[in-house]
Amino acid sequence: MHPTLHLSVRPRWEEIDAAREEAVAYLRQHDYGDAVVNAAGMIVCELAENATKYGAFAEPHQRIHIALTRRDGTLIIEVKSPVDAGDDENLRRLDRTVQWIRGFQNPFEAYLERLKEVSGQSLESRESGLGLVRIAYEGQSALDFFLDEHDVLAVSAVHRSQS
Repeated sequence: MHPTLHLSVRPRWEEIDAAREEAVAYLRQHDYGDAVVNAAGMIVCELAENATKYGAFAEPHQRIHIALTRRDGTLIIEVKSPVDAGDDENLRRLDRTVQWIRGFQNPFEAYLERLKEVSGQSLESRESGLGLVRIAYEGQSALDFFLDEHDVLAVSAVHRSQS
């Protein structure tokens, strides 16, 4: 069994920040360095914010579930949230973005490319699309996702320690 911190939050911005703080405290307790702790805090925020924006929280009891698992020099951050079964466009966009990031030799190249795209956007644009690219580059993490049979989307970021 691998040590895991489980958090469950409502899709509210203030709860996302509280989850980030709890994740950071947990990693500090387990002697992770500042670089990993800061990256993990950012990853928790980015994934939970995406879950809040794109999740389908029809019932008041529905939550965002966050898990941080420590396993043999690897930190896995997984965020699960319900999604609308009929909202294929957001899932396609997620898939395209993850595949696009993977298509670069280095996440830094994807980050620079995305920054160029964002710099050309109108100031009224509501989405920068930087979150997942930040996770790959700044968080030095591999991204993946799956949708289960209950329409729960799990997005994960896997960070391997630089030994």
